[in-house]
Amino acid sequence: MEKKLEINKPRLESLDALRGFDMFWIIGGDAIVKGIALIAGTGFWTAAAEQMDHPDWNGFHFFDLIFPLFLFIAGVATPYSIGKELEKGKTKSELLRRIIKRSLILVLIGLITANRPEGHFMLKPLSEYRYGSVLGRIGLAYMFANIIYLYTKEKAQVVWFGALIIGYWLLLKFTSASGYPIGDLSMEGNFASYIDRSVMPGELYLKIHDPEGLVSTIPSISTGLLGIITGTYLKKPQLPGNAKSLGMFICGIVFLLLAQLWNLDFPINKNLWSSSFVLYAGGFSLILLSMFYYIIDVLGYKQWAFFFKVIGMNSILIYISGIFINWEYTTKAFFNWVLQLSREPYTALAYAICMILVKFLFLFLLYKKKIFLRV
Repeated sequence: MEKKLEINKPRLESLDALRGFDMFWIIGGDAIVKGIALIAGTGFWTAAAEQMDHPDWNGFHFFDLIFPLFLFIAGVATPYSIGKELEKGKTKSELLRRIIKRSLILVLIGLITANRPEGHFMLKPLSEYRYGSVLGRIGLAYMFANIIYLYTKEKAQVVWFGALIIGYWLLLKFTSASGYPIGDLSMEGNFASYIDRSVMPGELYLKIHDPEGLVSTIPSISTGLLGIITGTYLKKPQLPGNAKSLGMFICGIVFLLLAQLWNLDFPINKNLWSSSFVLYAGGFSLILLSMFYYIIDVLGYKQWAFFFKVIGMNSILIYISGIFINWEYTTKAFFNWVLQLSREPYTALAYAICMILVKFLFLFLLYKKKIFLRV
């Protein structure tokens, strides 16, 4: 539902900016890089454009970071939202109901967005729906990570984080799909995809595998928990801001190194949300947050991040906006003259910039009216 944001409600401004930076790549930032690569032809921009797509299976591109970074950010916000409600005296039962409700709403919206592209949602047989979705995974991972936060202390949350990724590694290491060797991690042979094919209703995104399947949701809970642990760390009043930034940065580097070591046995793989992927994406998430936090909340340089902040404060809305807004039509309605003036190979870049501008103006209007989508 949409409601006014409380004016005096304290916010971690770097978190809004980082969330907006994350969403920027989904709403058209990737198309800008690809458009520049078309103009440049070769070199740096061509390599950068390759980072704007997911690898087929194993490996890591920049675009793989967007999803786990968003989930990490949602976790960081938990001690500032759920934690604050606990401090106000709200009971855990009340907050549990709110957490479950939010999760179910995200799963429902995810179901709609995952099946909307065909243009005939609600008209297909139930067996033809895709039930896995990005928002569905965020909802489920958010729910379980927040339940762990609600009913355990900080040290236990760290234990849960480690137990989930180690347990998931062992699960896939000593199992496989029927007819495949133990520990097979191919798309066809891994145990997670096999279980999804066996128990998930409807259609899987890749027919034999769904990147938002049920089993691979287990390690994604750790991504949310990492955010929660980080948010609790940021709330510690006894630590100065620069020390917190340095601590996150160092921890991020350590995570990247550990992920590369684990990659030798359990490849970094977003499709499987492998344990090494949790550490690798978590490492980059910690490094990015450390930089945004230091520049914005510690040093106080905020104006440069306003563009990202506007996007970040309505991130869910802009993500699902394609359900009710035809952005291609809207962009051409306002900027068709720009597209007509542009010539190849500049057309793709001009179109990407114009679409981002239209989306930003839409979000800026809502920002000025203090209208934000809250699930």
